[in-house]
Amino acid sequence: MLNIKNEIKSAFLENKTAVYISIILLLGTLIAGYVLQPYLQSIFDPVVDKLTEDVKNGVITLTFQTIFTNNILIVFRMFVLGIFFCFSGVILAYNGFFVGYYIASSQNLFRVLLYIIPHGIFEFSSCIIATASGFVLFHFLFRLVYNIAKPDFDYIELEDKFYNLTFKDKLVYSLEKNYDKLKQSLVLLGVAVILMAIAGVIEVYLTVPIANFILSIFG
Repeated sequence: MLNIKNEIKSAFLENKTAVYISIILLLGTLIAGYVLQPYLQSIFDPVVDKLTEDVKNGVITLTFQTIFTNNILIVFRMFVLGIFFCFSGVILAYNGFFVGYYIASSQNLFRVLLYIIPHGIFEFSSCIIATASGFVLFHFLFRLVYNIAKPDFDYIELEDKFYNLTFKDKLVYSLEKNYDKLKQSLVLLGVAVILMAIAGVIEVYLTVPIANFILSIFG
């Protein structure tokens, strides 16, 4: 258990820049989506209408299984798309714009925040960490390729020998050298999955009762 805690702590500390960038990206797009709401209607109105229609027709069911599956797919998509030059940030930005737009479009700001915040705390945190894990994955792949072509030698006397090695040997060398980054990306992914699972439980079983209770007090 202590080792797991140390791995998580190390993953966050050594990749805090990736986490900070993800936080700034989400907050920036949330604010931009809210402020630019009138200019985003042509983009997001069809999305909102389709979601509303799908829920009404039963295409989308608000059960733990469907919400959890959908959210976990988003988390893994953010992680995997880190391969493509940190493209996971685009998904986070899109979601930030959408949520900001949705909040700005609501007729009752207090009400819509009550229905978002309880599970949103965990869901947004999960998305931030999942995006960071995608960034770290990209960093790992970049260093992997870079160290195959231009290795960082721990011992200068190995340099002459290295260029006589096979590609497989160079790959093994680079994997061993950059293994920690791969491990850290997977640790961050695991944390994101756990947070998203918690968000799913809260969204299905707690968000609506909590919101309705608070609204009944102020109603």
